[in-house]
Amino acid sequence: MSLENLRAALQSLKHYEQPYYVPTLWHKGTIGIEAVDPAQYYLSIIESILDKPRTALIGEETDERENEQESIYLSGGEWSRFAVVYNLFVRTATAFDHNQNRRLDLDTPKGFRETGTFLKSIALLPYIKNLGANTVHLLPITSIGSDGNKGNLGSPYAIKNPYKLDERLSEPILGLTVEEEFRAFVEAAHHLGIRVVVEFVFRTAAKDSDWIKEHPEWFYWIKSHIPDRPQGALDEDKYGNPIFTAEELSQILGKVERHDFHNLPEPHAVYRSFFTEVPQTVELQNGRYIGRTKSGQECRIPGAFADWPPQDTQPPWNDVTYLKLYTHPHYNYIAYNTVRMYEINLAKPEHINRPLWEKIIGIIPYYQDAFEIDGVMIDMGHALPTLLKQSMVAAAREKNPNFAFWDENFAATAKSRVEGYNAVIGSMPFVAHEIRSLTKMLAEWARDGVAIPCFATAESHNTPRAAARFGGGASGRAFSKFVFGLSAVLPAMPFIHNGVEICEYYPINTGLGFSSDELQHFPSHQLPLFSAFAFDWEKTNGQVPLNEFITKVMCVRQKYLEVIANHSASSMTVFSDGLSSSMLVLTRQAGKKKLLYVGNANVEAQERIKIPLSTSKTVLEDLFSGKKLNMEGNLLNVELAAGESALFEIS
Repeated sequence: MSLENLRAALQSLKHYEQPYYVPTLWHKGTIGIEAVDPAQYYLSIIESILDKPRTALIGEETDERENEQESIYLSGGEWSRFAVVYNLFVRTATAFDHNQNRRLDLDTPKGFRETGTFLKSIALLPYIKNLGANTVHLLPITSIGSDGNKGNLGSPYAIKNPYKLDERLSEPILGLTVEEEFRAFVEAAHHLGIRVVVEFVFRTAAKDSDWIKEHPEWFYWIKSHIPDRPQGALDEDKYGNPIFTAEELSQILGKVERHDFHNLPEPHAVYRSFFTEVPQTVELQNGRYIGRTKSGQECRIPGAFADWPPQDTQPPWNDVTYLKLYTHPHYNYIAYNTVRMYEINLAKPEHINRPLWEKIIGIIPYYQDAFEIDGVMIDMGHALPTLLKQSMVAAAREKNPNFAFWDENFAATAKSRVEGYNAVIGSMPFVAHEIRSLTKMLAEWARDGVAIPCFATAESHNTPRAAARFGGGASGRAFSKFVFGLSAVLPAMPFIHNGVEICEYYPINTGLGFSSDELQHFPSHQLPLFSAFAFDWEKTNGQVPLNEFITKVMCVRQKYLEVIANHSASSMTVFSDGLSSSMLVLTRQAGKKKLLYVGNANVEAQERIKIPLSTSKTVLEDLFSGKKLNMEGNLLNVELAAGESALFEIS
């Protein structure tokens, strides 16, 4: 009924007097902008969604289910194997300069927002479905804190309250709550056959979290007079990540590699002395929580930092703090051995911070009940205590046995599956631009099979944009196109990071894979993760968008899904060595059906390759382009332009 409520709210709006433009790519598939009455524009899209029969979700039991085995195969969130994912950072993906005043207005008291909202994301759903996506992955949509924030909006990962949504994602002009608008978004997505997976953060919270006042014992506290250490400094009398000697680091790394978590080396005494007992009183002073202990010591909430490896050089995370998952007077400090590689003497049942765990375990069931989401991506899920993860999975699956769990883990190993996950990010976003590393990864898949589905993509919200690789421009576009062609045939989950289809080059965040020179070009406070930003929907960054190509290859993928979604070792053979050629050649096979993929990883020039084939066919048709190639004896001569891919059915 939420979608009906949204429709009624739009119908009640009078004629909109202000100029309002939208990208035509959203609804017409063409490049440009168009002036519309926003209420009528969004209303027409919602009505077009509701007028169509509901489409079944992937993995959903229907009357058309062919056999009982299929239902068993897709239980427990295993529909993830067949997911084609569109990643949506709501406030950025649908941000647009609607009044064309050459800026994004953050305050529009009498009109529709210019930053992204759930309403505008509903309008984008038919576009997303047309790309071939059947799943939307939302970056965190929860309320955002302000203490230590960068930029003018703050990070969605600085969670003020995981049980509340970010009010900026609603349209106040509608008179509905943000919860009603999100329910409408999920309802619209489900009507179109699109599942909704929401990303959550469970081990950190904003430094001004709503929980601090009520439950100061859920947090770490340090003496208020201790200053924060500047990035890159090594001054141990200031707060920052613990500093270890070379000998200590060697011992730490060795013990962790051996999975020996007993008596892990601790931070130095000076660091441990920063931390205080839980304060008896807590007050919010100038936007920052200040506590006072029983002895009268004034204390504050410390910021977080990258916890592994211990010598990580990432900038401090000044807008979040770690939750105290275990309570123990000796381990009353933040370090790798208390928030990631849990010390055995700490991680015991009697030290579990049970009220906090219960609150965390209840988050996913709340979103299941309130919004009917289909799955979650857990930020740094592999860093949570195993027992906590098991409890979260059990609580969610009790409500919905087919609920999916995805892990922000770059290693696609069986360990994640044992822990209850259905998919992981994997390593492809970090190797796709290096043909040797990419070929090595694919060869490992072919040899060992795929232990757990991972994302087939060249980018995520933490990496450089694919369109920015190789100098950007036409070369960046060619690289993006190559990866999409390849992703369509891999035993993985094609992942469309919002903006990649219009060759967006500006990164969401600079978390992983950026050089020091690149970091200088992207100041953190200007990144979309922290500030208002809009993709170039109007001119698509001067490039021909990839949306039509993505639609085509994903349609081909769907047609041959029984072959492509086969994760067994025997289903793929990789022929390229990645050393002498930019042409990547592999086959996919299931039963008697066999596909041949050829991709040109050279983003600058055309490449040619002759492939020996044993096939009875004399003519092969490229399923991506429709071009027909004649066999020359037992050889197939393939020429591909920069970044192009071809796919052939050879048996």
